[in-house]
Amino acid sequence: MKTLLDKIWEKHLVKQLEGGTGQIYADRLYCHEVTTPQAFEGLRKRNLRCFRPGKIVCIPDHNISTTEKDMTDPVSIMQVDTLEANAKEFGLKYFAPGTDDNGIIHVVGPEKGLSLPGMTILCGDSHTTTHGAVGALSFGIGTSEVEMVLASQCILLKKPLRMCIILKGKPGPMVTAKDISLALLQKYSTTGATGYFVEYAGEAIDSMSMAGRFTICNMSVEMGARGAMIAPDEITFDYLKNSEYAPKGKEWDAAVEEWKQLRTDDDAVFDKKYVFDVSEVTPRISYGTTPAMNIPVNGTIGKTPLKSLEYMGFEEGMSLEGLPIQYVFMGSCTNGRTEDFREFAQLVKGHHKHPSVTAWLVPGSWKVRRELYEQGIAQTIEEAGFEIRKPGCSACLAMNDDKVPAQRYCVSTSNRNFEGRQGKGARTLLASPYVAAAAAITGCVTDPRKIKKGGVL
Repeated sequence: MKTLLDKIWEKHLVKQLEGGTGQIYADRLYCHEVTTPQAFEGLRKRNLRCFRPGKIVCIPDHNISTTEKDMTDPVSIMQVDTLEANAKEFGLKYFAPGTDDNGIIHVVGPEKGLSLPGMTILCGDSHTTTHGAVGALSFGIGTSEVEMVLASQCILLKKPLRMCIILKGKPGPMVTAKDISLALLQKYSTTGATGYFVEYAGEAIDSMSMAGRFTICNMSVEMGARGAMIAPDEITFDYLKNSEYAPKGKEWDAAVEEWKQLRTDDDAVFDKKYVFDVSEVTPRISYGTTPAMNIPVNGTIGKTPLKSLEYMGFEEGMSLEGLPIQYVFMGSCTNGRTEDFREFAQLVKGHHKHPSVTAWLVPGSWKVRRELYEQGIAQTIEEAGFEIRKPGCSACLAMNDDKVPAQRYCVSTSNRNFEGRQGKGARTLLASPYVAAAAAITGCVTDPRKIKKGGVL
């Protein structure tokens, strides 16, 4: 009678403390340049070393440049240099910018087999929920907790509540995991999963690619979830097999047999359980200042707080279809994988980038970038007038040079549309790769289902 969360939790529980808090062992800690400097400094002040340095991987991603030019912002340069220095001082694995190993942590970790089923995975970043797609207990932590894990390889945590969301049905044309995530947010709100670990299941999950599963788990934190997870299956194993750090040979076979047991028991009880029909979802786009403020791309804005509408320049009852946009961002830990770019390429093939649009197409890792060229995806995109940039977090957040100007609209495949998220005064419209591609070639918000070869239906 155990859920997937129960099984992984119990295996990693070092000690049960008073008040319901557990001491949980961490199999993997990822460190990036923004949330770790104070944690390493805390170790120095207490004259401590990392307890399990082999379990820690440092990857700068938030501030790094995605163009041929080097970073120019002094704070960004200092943060990246500091992470490199800390990794060297404490003997930690470091994936430097510009190397084949680098990219966004939440893309690089799984694709290299550093994130595996049954693991506990931590990082000072809220979108660490992404790694739960491989069947791991994965979540974001604060800087003081990063210091705790560096020193002890453990974290103190009260066991989260358990939620299950069954995704039934088959998605319609050009409906992606991003659209499903936005629809879930619109239905359950940004606080609907607060305090819970969400396990996703159902026929829509069973048939979903790993890229889609990463998107679903990534966006779960926007519902307030502590974490998200999907039981590993053959799709998971095929994705991880032969990855750099995954087990090999007989060890792989033994690991898969163990991973197959990582499933919620049929008679297990969740604290909350929902059933959501994905066949009713259509391509969506956000219009407000939280990810839950989203509508079908051909819909109209409903009742919304005035502050959000004023910031975005919208009114209730307004349709976004046909709204001129100035920027398109394709990338992030939400939609920066090869499959995401393949969807973008499918729509722009035979078209050309609209002259009024500035488009930033940023792969989630150097591996993704290589695959785009090896599979001919990049060629299709470049023939349509777009440029493939270097990997990084880029315009997902205004911590690097890729910033959207004030009062400019950006159709973005990222995960957050808060005020100033992509730049001071920037107006973010969250969407899928298909919707982003449609906007990039038409210069306005467009239903991707209306795009055909050579023009709009």
